[in-house]
Amino acid sequence: MTRAAISIPSNIAEGDERGSNKDSLKYLIIARASLAELETQIEITIGLNAINAEEYDKLHLQAQEVGRLIGGTIRMRQLRLNGSPPEEAK
Repeated sequence: MTRAAISIPSNIAEGDERGSNKDSLKYLIIARASLAELETQIEITIGLNAINAEEYDKLHLQAQEVGRLIGGTIRMRQLRLNGSPPEEAK
């Protein structure tokens, strides 16, 4: 779980530092995949009773918020890259 959690901001930073919208978008998508991995691991830990319901709720809400932020940033980068809103945002 730690590796997946660290991978999210690391990929965002790497993509941003590469200096192009195309690269940034690529690494944002990788970050979103790492978030999906982390969310899966959170589901597994509650299923194994490794965390309690309160911890699960907190982690789940944080993951949802990160997902919204990444999704919004992806849409913004797509707009910059394509010059028009992506189909899903129309």
